[in-house]
Amino acid sequence: MIFNASEFVFKAPSVLSRARRILIKPSASYPVSYPVSTSPTMLSAVIEGIRRVSEADILLLEGTPGGGPIYPIYEALGYSFPRVLTLDVKDCIWVEVDNPLPKALAIPTFWVPNVILSSDYLISISPLKTFKGRSSLSVMNLLSLLPSSKYRGESPSGWDALYPLGIDRVIADLYFTLPFDLGIIEARQILTSEDDPTRGEVEEYGKIFVGEPYDVDREVSEILGLKTEYLDLIKSAKVLLEA
Repeated sequence: MIFNASEFVFKAPSVLSRARRILIKPSASYPVSYPVSTSPTMLSAVIEGIRRVSEADILLLEGTPGGGPIYPIYEALGYSFPRVLTLDVKDCIWVEVDNPLPKALAIPTFWVPNVILSSDYLISISPLKTFKGRSSLSVMNLLSLLPSSKYRGESPSGWDALYPLGIDRVIADLYFTLPFDLGIIEARQILTSEDDPTRGEVEEYGKIFVGEPYDVDREVSEILGLKTEYLDLIKSAKVLLEA
């Protein structure tokens, strides 16, 4: 679904009224405000929508590329919400989770924070960004849920060990391994970056996209003509999984 950003009110799915724990994954790996990071305004709208139907525990979870603490970034971004628990990927207990695909595209198992597995409903909220011609949407947003210390390779930062495997294949595997329920793309603006993910050209767009993560990423990509290669991989893998 597409909404005008100026009129957006988050209407929580009815299933949330039965949830005990709801996890929100923002895009907040850098202490740089929207459109680099998910805005606190968007998070507030989603949290308020949840609270209209549920008293469930609400968790906010994010990690940093270098494995540094996330809490200074939360503070810099203004992420302070009543009755919301903020968590850092690096401080969580990690568990190894099997990729459910019959044949993994790149990775057969992932190390992930166990709090994801104990949550009843999972929401990814990301800005609309492109970096070096590659779009970064709600499914790509899941990458920073992986503990960077497990995937940084020889580099002191990031998830560099995953890129030689084909990052689109990794993201497609992650989509099936971490089945997020809802993807929200904050497209009030579009950020286009070339060399630095924390800066670039900003274009006003004024929309909010909401839907199942694969569906919402495909809708945005088709409307804007974005390069989102993991979507075709997910589509093909869905056919094999259903068969």
